[in-house]
Amino acid sequence: MFSWLASIACRCWKPVRRYARMNKDDNLDDSSSMEDPLVWCTSLQKHAFGEFSFAVVQANKVLEDQSQVEIGRDATFVGVYDGHGGPDAARFISDHLFLHLMKHAREKGTISEDILRSAFSATEDGFLTLVRRTCGIKPIIAAIGSCCLVGVIWRGTLYVANLGDSRAVIGSLGRSNKIVSEQLNKEHNASMEEVRQELRTLHPNDSHIVVMKQGVWRIKGIIQVSRSIGDAYLKRPEFSLDPSFPRFQLPEPLGPPVLSAEPSVYTRVLRPEDRFIIFASDGLWEHMTNQEAVKIVHNNPRQGIAKRLLKVCMTEAGRKSNMKYDELKKAESGFRRQYHDDITIVVIFIDHDLLGKTQPVPELSVRGFIDTVGPSSFSIFKD
Repeated sequence: MFSWLASIACRCWKPVRRYARMNKDDNLDDSSSMEDPLVWCTSLQKHAFGEFSFAVVQANKVLEDQSQVEIGRDATFVGVYDGHGGPDAARFISDHLFLHLMKHAREKGTISEDILRSAFSATEDGFLTLVRRTCGIKPIIAAIGSCCLVGVIWRGTLYVANLGDSRAVIGSLGRSNKIVSEQLNKEHNASMEEVRQELRTLHPNDSHIVVMKQGVWRIKGIIQVSRSIGDAYLKRPEFSLDPSFPRFQLPEPLGPPVLSAEPSVYTRVLRPEDRFIIFASDGLWEHMTNQEAVKIVHNNPRQGIAKRLLKVCMTEAGRKSNMKYDELKKAESGFRRQYHDDITIVVIFIDHDLLGKTQPVPELSVRGFIDTVGPSSFSIFKD
């Protein structure tokens, strides 16, 4: 039985009063000896099927990326939520999506693609309800949204669900034991011809459904991602913003929703050659290819690997502006956004000898950029 479900009836994922201190800045070498206060990481921790490494860097004035790893006795959950317009939607997802997943999984007695879709739908409905209740005092909340990338490993199977342009990439051993990358999820970004064609097909009478603006394809000339949680003003006419918010003005009144909260879902039975999965917000992939990322993970020690990826990414971002890494990490939040985005990276290692076995791992909830880890809302589960 799926341990998150079995925790209702047996001793799995019960509340555990266990906390551990995370590292704000684990130095990898002498060149990074100066602490970067905008970087958070946990170098290496155990999960049910191996180990994981986790790192986040803040670039915006307020961190818009939210993230979590939920560790069970025989299941692992990863969530990366890349917010835009503000942190509200990403924070809401972090607080609610995993719990919706557990609720639907408990009711059905299993995990499946449909259950992932149900959890996404319930999270979207919940956030739109919050928007409806608060837009009178905070109208800008109607323009706040978030990408949402989720991975679940259970019984040797990986489930990935995605809205937006975050990315899950698996590293597998190919011929001659060379590491090979494979992207596991579809991205929903208007920069892709496939996405633009999908939008034109769904909105045949809307000549402004995708518009090139300042060299970038944007939906209605405003936003790049075509699927998200939130962005209520692009989904329902009741949430349209008045002219005091010119950035979010549509060229004509909203008809059918132009954004969707329907995730792309992928299922993969883990194979003996699969070694690790990288879950990351698009801030990483702006500066690094899939193959470059898996080679870095494969060719370096596990300890601190998420932060190593982060450092390579930031170094490349700085290089594009003739700025050294040591200079870039002195830049304050907000100003740093000129060079790179908020970035979240979770690397999940798969040790195949552990698959299908019950492991004495701590049943913990880890939230990105928070200094402590511990049980989140597991009190809803009863032994």
